[in-house]
Amino acid sequence: MKNKKRYKPLFLPSMKGTGGYFFLGAIEVILGIVSLYCAAIVTSYTLDWVLLGKDPSIPDTLFQWLRSLDPIGRNYWLCGTFFFLFTVLEGLFIFLRRRNVAKGAEHMAKNMRDKLYRKLNAVPYDYHKHVSTGDLVQRCTSDVDTVRKFVTNQLMEIVRIAVMFGVAAALMFAIRWEMALISMAVMPILTVSSFLYFRYVRKYFTEVDEAEGALSTAVQENLTGVRVVRAFGQQRAEYDKFTRLNDDFRKKNIRLVNLLGLYWGSSDAIGYIQIALSLVFGVLFYVRTDGSFSLGDIYLFLALTSRLTWPVRQLGRVLADMGKATVSLDRLNEIMEADNETEPGKALSDCDLMGDITFTDVTFGYDAPNDVLDGISFTAKAGQTIGILGSTGSGKSSLVQLLQRLYPVTGGEITINWTPINDIDHALLRRSIAIVLQEPFLYSRTIRENIMLTTPDATEAELFEAAREAAVHDVIEKFADGYDTVVGERGVTLSGGQQQRVAIARALMQKAPIMIFDDSMSAVDTETDAKIRDALRRHHGDGILFIISHRITTLREADRILVLDHGKLVQQGTHDELLHEEGLYRRIAEIQDYHAEGGENA
Repeated sequence: MKNKKRYKPLFLPSMKGTGGYFFLGAIEVILGIVSLYCAAIVTSYTLDWVLLGKDPSIPDTLFQWLRSLDPIGRNYWLCGTFFFLFTVLEGLFIFLRRRNVAKGAEHMAKNMRDKLYRKLNAVPYDYHKHVSTGDLVQRCTSDVDTVRKFVTNQLMEIVRIAVMFGVAAALMFAIRWEMALISMAVMPILTVSSFLYFRYVRKYFTEVDEAEGALSTAVQENLTGVRVVRAFGQQRAEYDKFTRLNDDFRKKNIRLVNLLGLYWGSSDAIGYIQIALSLVFGVLFYVRTDGSFSLGDIYLFLALTSRLTWPVRQLGRVLADMGKATVSLDRLNEIMEADNETEPGKALSDCDLMGDITFTDVTFGYDAPNDVLDGISFTAKAGQTIGILGSTGSGKSSLVQLLQRLYPVTGGEITINWTPINDIDHALLRRSIAIVLQEPFLYSRTIRENIMLTTPDATEAELFEAAREAAVHDVIEKFADGYDTVVGERGVTLSGGQQQRVAIARALMQKAPIMIFDDSMSAVDTETDAKIRDALRRHHGDGILFIISHRITTLREADRILVLDHGKLVQQGTHDELLHEEGLYRRIAEIQDYHAEGGENA
């Protein structure tokens, strides 16, 4: 049951469309082994029949066609030609097998990456909050590559080992069963040691994989947060952290390498001992049987023994790589087995999202049902601007995230135009909501590509209009490359205010009926703030605009202001209504007015 669970979510579905490649690979494995053994038989035949004039011990039916060529068959050149031909065929079949298997493995790996990427886009938003980005990247790249390498290098090796062992054993027993038993004496030892090694080494592969994941996470976090690291002078601390993780990764790799060295060294020794036993007993049989066990037979047994020993020894590598691949598959299946975001029962058309938004006794919590929002009720009418004010941790951002269904409500109901958002298709809902965060994410592309991200077919006139409304057009025009300026990763080459305004322009390009600004004008000055808000009012029409801010000047012109405190909606009304009402809003307004006037000395 465990193995079925391991291979069903990702591996077997990813093999779809690759059967032809692996079938051809298996046929080419068999043909390559037949060519290999035929070359060894030709050499044995040459030693006995051609050079010494003795009948070889090969069964009569195997080479009757070659015997019929006498006296031509005794010519050295013909034996050499056959040996060369079989050797070339073996090389050709190895090439064809590797090419077909590699094609199949690459196709499988592509399917895996596609399925993983699709899955990561289908899991709930909360999933990404609890899994490190570096670990996910490591799984989707390194772990997929580990599985691909196993399929490329070792999957057909299992077929090869089975066929080589079966054919070699059949030939040896057909010639002399006593020598066959001697030549296979250490095979059980090699086989048992391979399986023991496989069981033991899996733990070390898991530890190395986890250590690599932790190292990748540390690098990813450091590069992503480079501005914070530099600002707080944490380069040394981050370096020390990376050094500790790197040293742990090194130690675990060394333990793994020591185990690998022990196995390969000991299996090499056992293999050479087996070949030595075959040589010694082969000579004894040759001497004591008055030539009935020929020189060609000694060579053939040595050749077959080496071709038996190394595949069985290779079984350890196959099992070890299988161990690595199964560990990687388990890590990948953890992603595939995560629950998908719940899909609604029906989808609405775009026009259905133009209407009032109502929160009715909405509660939400991450760890408890209402530890973030408790009993939130309000109505935002079409065409209104809704301001949201509250202290840090009061639930402002969580409220708008519920509107996007990034999290499910734990109580109450949210409706758009009288339709529960749980009945609205995810893609439609989020396409109809444009959101700008306080710390917006910009791609490492041109400013033009960042603004036109959701509307790649927009005209240049629409691009310029959105940039002007976001008060960033004149700034962009001053750059050497204008709109073709490439911003650094996450927009690090732009100032905080410039990043926010580019993100606002991107949201405006979306032309969504619902727009959310989550403290996204905190890095711009008050004059620019006012210009952007004025443009938003002209732009938005019958849509609904949510503005989260700590600035009273940003919120004062909103049609309705919601005041949150510790997850509760403690006040709501217009700016003038709230100023005449005792509460949090008036206290914050008085404090900001006081500081704006220069304090006591104003």
